[in-house]
Amino acid sequence: MRKNERVTSATRQPETPAADIPPRLIATDLDGTLLRDDKSVSPRTVAALAAAEEAGIEVFFVTGRPARWMDVVSDHVHGHGLAICGNGAAVVDLHGGPGAHQFVKVRELARENALDAVQLLREAAPGTVYAVEQTYGFYQEPDYPKLHMETPDNLAPAEELLAEDGPGAAEPVLKILAYHPSIDPDAFLTLSRLAIGDRANVTRSSPSALLEISGPGVSKASTLALCCAERGISHEEVAAFGDMPNDVEMLTWAGRSYAMGNAHPDVIAAASGRTVANNDDGVAVVIEQMLRRL
Repeated sequence: MRKNERVTSATRQPETPAADIPPRLIATDLDGTLLRDDKSVSPRTVAALAAAEEAGIEVFFVTGRPARWMDVVSDHVHGHGLAICGNGAAVVDLHGGPGAHQFVKVRELARENALDAVQLLREAAPGTVYAVEQTYGFYQEPDYPKLHMETPDNLAPAEELLAEDGPGAAEPVLKILAYHPSIDPDAFLTLSRLAIGDRANVTRSSPSALLEISGPGVSKASTLALCCAERGISHEEVAAFGDMPNDVEMLTWAGRSYAMGNAHPDVIAAASGRTVANNDDGVAVVIEQMLRRL
């Protein structure tokens, strides 16, 4: 937790200096945060998002999901319609609807860095298997489990998938996914950060030992900061919501931030406030309070 700030309930005004600054942008994670566990957006949340946009507050979806998994919120796009995907690796225009999303900004993971990360983590955690997420393609090693909602475009060792002449060589790599079948998820994250160092940014959003590895300095927070700077929005004017370690940097950066009632302990420590769980519409609860104070 930041110094001189207390974790607060979403049922009262957060006791933080940023509480007196009207928000100009809401940045919200999706899974475990805006979405209920069944991956739906509740009618209450839909209404709260629309009311925020109507009040002149931009809403950014900031997620680890790839662009092709954004159908869950495509019907709820208002105003600019931009989303930050892949933990900051891409800014995507959702206006085109399912299958027609446009990449506005890409912050790729260099293949050299990706290969270094794969090798370093193989040595530090034998048994790790990998998948490669690109702008449009998804590739994985044969032993990588079926964790995702799609069939991979190609099966091969990560070293082949990431080769300069490998499958999907014409597309930028957004991130690599590293899965271990037996290591504790938090221990795996700590181990991988020590092993990989500054060659890449490592985080996680899954309850399993599944890591998400992006380019150096690429995170939800850093890409959100770029998008805000383009709009003349300061971090004090941002309200952010999240539930997992890949949200920590964003919650620390934002002027006011809320850990969901179902959040990971690291998220609770990073946020300046708390709200109720995703299944109880925690994001909507806070937005409604914000709008009443405008």
